[in-house]
Amino acid sequence: MTTPPYLFPDDLLQAQRDWYAAYRQLATTENAAQTTVLRRTLQRLSVRITTHPYWASIPGRAPAARMALKQEAWEPEREEARP
Repeated sequence: MTTPPYLFPDDLLQAQRDWYAAYRQLATTENAAQTTVLRRTLQRLSVRITTHPYWASIPGRAPAARMALKQEAWEPEREEARP
């Protein structure tokens, strides 16, 4: 079974990449102040991702599209291949 293709807006894809980057930083930081900043960043990005207008354009397929977004944002080789 193949995953349906989704054309994610650049700002949505970047927000998911930024979320992963903040999460990786949070996992390695030992600075309490930095932890607070990173947690707030994750919350802000989570809201931006989940409330993005793109999701209204694919009713009924949103869960699959959300997983596809996460996968695409996670794979660095796809990021480099994008124009």
